[in-house]
Amino acid sequence: MVSGVFQFIANNFPQALYLTGEHVWIVGVALFIAAATGIPLGLYITEHEDIASPIISGANIIMTIPSIALFGIMLPLLSPLNMGLGKIPAIIALILYSQLPIIRNTYTAIKNVPPDLVDAAIGVGMSRWQRLKEVEIPLAAPVIIAGLRTAAVMNIGIAAIAVYIGSGGLGVYIQQGIDRAYPEMILSGALLVSILALIVDGIMALLERAITPEGIKVRKKLMQ
Repeated sequence: MVSGVFQFIANNFPQALYLTGEHVWIVGVALFIAAATGIPLGLYITEHEDIASPIISGANIIMTIPSIALFGIMLPLLSPLNMGLGKIPAIIALILYSQLPIIRNTYTAIKNVPPDLVDAAIGVGMSRWQRLKEVEIPLAAPVIIAGLRTAAVMNIGIAAIAVYIGSGGLGVYIQQGIDRAYPEMILSGALLVSILALIVDGIMALLERAITPEGIKVRKKLMQ
């Protein structure tokens, strides 16, 4: 069985490479849009506590919706625009699933910036935007990246299910393998999705470590 999986991948390497690229494109576009919306929203609710809880709760509710059900909801909503199937509904669903880890991590990270540093920034006359840019965001960046990391890895798995609405990607092997009762094909798709998730997780971990301020790194070492 194991040798059959590797043989299948070797025999279909060009196609596997294409499907991997397609998978990365879907997840990458969704993550970019989710970050462009979720991070500003997370920053906004740090200053508006009255709406922070409802927004985070709403994002949490979206996370509880099974992916197949959410893809099914996309179908009637987007069908009038001739976009009920394909990559568009898959990307929209992935954007929605990404909101919770991104918004929550951004909100939590900003709220956990040491108050004395914020007070010092206020004391030297920094505006709200200057405090965010020079103090809060640099300190909060590792936690924000951790939220993006969670969203990226999660979406790689969910994107494999989106093949049932015609999104393409590595889920094609899993779907076609099930239809043909072809275990090697199913396992090949699952293996490639897992490898992709591990690679992306590793890259995001390196990015998270690279942008962590040296002071925080030293503090973590002292606490160990």
